[in-house]
Amino acid sequence: MIIDVKDTTTSRVAKEMNRLRQAGGVVTLGRVLTLIIATSDDHVESSIRAANLASREHPCRIIVIAVGDPEAETALDAQIRVGGDAGASDVVVLRGSGSNAVESESLIGALLLPDAPIVVWWPHRPPEVPAESPLGRIAHRRITDTATAASARAALMHLRTTYRAGDTDLAWTRLTGWRIQLAAILDGLDPAEIRSVTVDGAEDSPSTMLLAAWLTRRLDVPVTMAHSKAGHGMRSVRLRRDDGDIVLSRPVGDVASLYQQGRPVQRISLPKRSDQECLAEELRRLDPDEVFGDVVVHGLPLTDLKAVLPSER
Repeated sequence: MIIDVKDTTTSRVAKEMNRLRQAGGVVTLGRVLTLIIATSDDHVESSIRAANLASREHPCRIIVIAVGDPEAETALDAQIRVGGDAGASDVVVLRGSGSNAVESESLIGALLLPDAPIVVWWPHRPPEVPAESPLGRIAHRRITDTATAASARAALMHLRTTYRAGDTDLAWTRLTGWRIQLAAILDGLDPAEIRSVTVDGAEDSPSTMLLAAWLTRRLDVPVTMAHSKAGHGMRSVRLRRDDGDIVLSRPVGDVASLYQQGRPVQRISLPKRSDQECLAEELRRLDPDEVFGDVVVHGLPLTDLKAVLPSER
């Protein structure tokens, strides 16, 4: 069910949601958190689709702030979605203009679930310092996505200087499968055997850069990035050893191949992750991701993000 409320206030929207709950049995008792999505109007529906799918694992109240034209007349329109149109959540879309065309705590205060954690997600164009923004200050977790930036390298460097505990980025979450597989490989090796590492991926992929920074922190060896023209995101990781290289490669598709000297090629499921899968993972934890913080703050400065070599075939 979708209900449009024109020229309103958030207090009136909150009262309408209470009325719906009492009249139709729309409940919020099972909601475990409030997810605030701050985006532009043209990204509202794609963001809601991702959040609705993630809400099947984490029932929540979703508040979408669609920032409009600050030069227009001040107004606030709302849309309430419940039932089948809201996944396992209830969804409120706020479209503000004029003085309401801002990301403001006062704008959404009446809609927050009492005593529930708050997560803020900026699918595009995050604030200059997420933790110091009006929404970021009240959030337990703050989610950005450097993959949407014009320059992934610049976005990561900015993320490093503005990082606060509780920040995370979906470019990092997309690496979970890669990190799991590589951690399993490294656990079976003597780190002293590894001479160097090459991480191969798309030139504009922040995930490639973050994986290189993670390996830089984990291994005390040179880590170089190679630019692959095929596909997007991560392509392969090569661990160089005197006894033969170990290569984890996923050039296309959802299946990776693990090549090790003297062993049969091993096929590993390593699908590319959707935004909803990444968002669901981030909603599982409300404590700071200390590994991500270490990689961003300490790993990135040690990694030559400009080193681009011809990728090895």
